[in-house]
Amino acid sequence: MKSAIFIAVLMKSTRLPRKAILKIKGKTVIEHLIDRLKTAKLPDLIVLCTSTQPEDEILADIAEKNNIKYFRGSKEDKLDRFLNAAKKYSIDFMVNVDGDDVFCDPEYIDKTIETFIRTNADYITCKDLPLGAASHGVKFEALEKICKVKAETDTEIYGGYFTDTGLFKIEFLKVDDPELRHPEIRMTLDYPEDLEFFKAVFDELYRLGKVFTLKEILALLRKKPQIMDLNKGVQEKYAERIRKHAKIKLKKKE
Repeated sequence: MKSAIFIAVLMKSTRLPRKAILKIKGKTVIEHLIDRLKTAKLPDLIVLCTSTQPEDEILADIAEKNNIKYFRGSKEDKLDRFLNAAKKYSIDFMVNVDGDDVFCDPEYIDKTIETFIRTNADYITCKDLPLGAASHGVKFEALEKICKVKAETDTEIYGGYFTDTGLFKIEFLKVDDPELRHPEIRMTLDYPEDLEFFKAVFDELYRLGKVFTLKEILALLRKKPQIMDLNKGVQEKYAERIRKHAKIKLKKKE
């Protein structure tokens, strides 16, 4: 069984332009995420999944510079991009991470792969980690199946295709550690306020050559809850955008 982390990232952002290559502590946001994901123990490789658009060439260059793989495919159809990346690298199970999720937790990436080995589930996710700390595991056959039956080409928000169609075996990871069980905390990069949040955390915890853990982040936020206030105001706006774009449409059976 060959597993991989797929990082979905494009340069097309409008709310926070060119956010993937904004710098914190002298390093781009996407490179901080790559450093974090490299600490996961079980994936066989990391693949940065971007588009064939000219503006996304810089992301492929960053992947090469950081010694990870990359794949360039559809701009709008994230599921198709994942499918073709999986075919290129012969991946049986992928753990998908959004490029916005700078604090995605590598421990739970390993737990996702462990759960797949144990259950052979089609889709594995976690509801109880902070927003932006969780990843989503997809079996290749499930990805191939949904790409055949979906009727939408815009699959930026794709989770519902697996959780809400009744077509797949789903597993939800439990968060046993109460210190980590904080779905109300926002850790995703979508607005200028989010950038201020990430900068504040890096100011407190960043040490050159060290990747600080999710536990350390949450301990900091308990100690200095004012950091969470920096981007609290954008969550309702963000949730509304997700609801609006979470379209699930399947092809009609002939």
